[in-house]
Amino acid sequence: MSGQMDADVIVVGAGILGGMAAERLARKGKAVLVLEAGPRVERYKLLQAFREAPNKNDYEAFFPEQSWAPKSDGGQYSDGYIENVGPLTWRPSMLKVVGGTTWHWSSAFWRYLPNDFKLKSLYGQGRDWPIGYDDLEPWYSLAEQITGCSGNDTDDQSGQGGQPFPPRSAPYPLPAEAWSAYTQTVAAKMNGLGFHFIDEPHLRATKTFEGRPACRGNNNCSPLCPIGAMFTGDMAVARAERAGAKVLAQTVAYKLETGPGGKIVAVHAMTPDGTSTRRTARYVILAAHAVETPKLMLMSGVGNRSGQVGRNLMSHPSLAWSVLARDPMWPGRGPVQQGGINDRRDGPDRARRAAIRYLSPQTSPNLGVTDRLLKQGVIGKELDDRIRHDAARSMTIIAALEMLPNPSNRITLGDRKDSLGLPNPRIHFDVDDYTRAGAVVVGQDFERFDQAFEVQTRLGDRKGWKLAAHVMGSTIMGADPRTSVVDGDCRSHDHANLFIASTGVFPSTSVVNPTLTGAALALRLAERIGQEI
Repeated sequence: MSGQMDADVIVVGAGILGGMAAERLARKGKAVLVLEAGPRVERYKLLQAFREAPNKNDYEAFFPEQSWAPKSDGGQYSDGYIENVGPLTWRPSMLKVVGGTTWHWSSAFWRYLPNDFKLKSLYGQGRDWPIGYDDLEPWYSLAEQITGCSGNDTDDQSGQGGQPFPPRSAPYPLPAEAWSAYTQTVAAKMNGLGFHFIDEPHLRATKTFEGRPACRGNNNCSPLCPIGAMFTGDMAVARAERAGAKVLAQTVAYKLETGPGGKIVAVHAMTPDGTSTRRTARYVILAAHAVETPKLMLMSGVGNRSGQVGRNLMSHPSLAWSVLARDPMWPGRGPVQQGGINDRRDGPDRARRAAIRYLSPQTSPNLGVTDRLLKQGVIGKELDDRIRHDAARSMTIIAALEMLPNPSNRITLGDRKDSLGLPNPRIHFDVDDYTRAGAVVVGQDFERFDQAFEVQTRLGDRKGWKLAAHVMGSTIMGADPRTSVVDGDCRSHDHANLFIASTGVFPSTSVVNPTLTGAALALRLAERIGQEI
C-alpha cells in the first residue's frame, strides 16, 4: 500500500456482503477500510428492546435509528425516507447498522439454477448474465462453508423431484434441520397434491459451528435470533475485523471522487456532526445496499455512462394465501421457515409467465389473531377460547414470483433530505405483465390449497401485491457498457477500480432469496481485486 493512501481498498457498507469481501481481502494482507453509516449494536441489547417492544411484528422498531442513518420505514426519521412515486408503494426493509439488514432475516441461502443465468437465450425474456452457474459454483461453495449453511444434499432444487440439483462441488457443511410438526403437515398436504416439498438451505446452525450454538427453535429468527445460532452480517464483519480490516461506524459516504483515467481516488464521508473526511484507496467496493449504492453513485455522478444506475429495479412480488384450516396446524413452534415448493421454479412456461415458488412461514400468529378478533368485538372468555382455536389453525403460504428488468422501475434522488443534507431515495415501481401472468397460475393453485387444507375461513387479500425486501437490478450487470453498469466481475464499466458487491447487480431475480448469490459475487470480486493489487 502506498504511504499516501488510507487503504488498499475502501468498502462502503458493513453488511454481510461488504463483510465477506473485506475479510477475503484482509486475509490476503491488503489494508481494508470499511465505512458504515450506522452505529454498532449488541445482540443482548437488541433482544431486550425486542422483549419490551409492544409490537413484535415491527421488525425494525427496536433497532437504533439516527437522523443521518434512517431505516427504510417506521421510525422517527424514516417516515417517508424512501419516497414512492409509482403505482406500488415499496419501502424495502433496510437497517443502517454494523451488520446491515441481515440482522433480521430468516437466513434462506439458495443457489440460483444454471437456467436462471440464461433467461433471455433460453426463454426469450429479460436479460442473460454475462457469467454462468459454473463461474459462481466454487464461490457458492466457499460462501456456504464460511457461513455454516445447513441443507439437504439430496434435494432437486429445480422442483422436479429428480436427482440432486444444481451440481455441487462440496456437500453442505451442516445437515438439514428436523422439520417441525407444522412443516411436516404442510409438506404432506402439498405432496398429496403432486408437488415436491423440499428443504430450504439456511444459515441456522444445526449443530455447534465455529462458536455458534445449534438452533434451539426460537420462533423469532426474524426479527432477531436470540442466541446467535443464525449467521448474520455482524458476524461477517467481525470475521473481517479479526483478519485485520478496520471498520469506521457512523461514517456516511456521500461522494466518490474521480481522478486521472476515470479511477475513483477518494471516498468523502461525514460524521453525524457534519464533519467531512476524505479517504483514499486504490480500489473501492460499494456494498451499501441495493438502494443506497445507486443513491451514492447518483449523488457522485459516477458509473452512469449507460444511464442505467438506479434503473431496472426488481424484487420478488408476492401473493399471500392466509386461512384458518379445519385441523390444528400448530404454527409458531420452531424456526420461522423450513422449506417450500419449487415445482414452478423453472421450465418452458418461463417463456410466457414468471417462475413461482411457494413457502409457508410458521411465525407465531397470536398477535394478528388477537387483533382481528378484537376488531370483531370478541372479548372475555370467548376471546381467550377463540385465540387458542384460531392461532392453532392459522397458516399462510406465500407465492414469490419472478420479475424482469424494466428501466422505468427505478431509484432516483428525492427532494427531501436527511440531517446531513443528503437526498432521500425516491422509488418508482410497478409489476410487469410477465409477473402478472404468473399470478394467474398462483390463483389457481390457491384454490387447490383451499381443498387440501379444508379451509374454514379465508383471511386477507389474495390478489394484493406484497413486495419482498429483496432488491435487485439497480446497478445491473451486463457485457455491454451501453446497457449495464458493471461487467461480469462486478467492475464498473466506467471506473476500472470501482466494484459493486450488491444484489443490485443481478440481471434476473429467479424466485429464491438472493443473498447467497450476492455473497458468491462478493467473494469472487474480492479475489479479482486481490490479484490486481
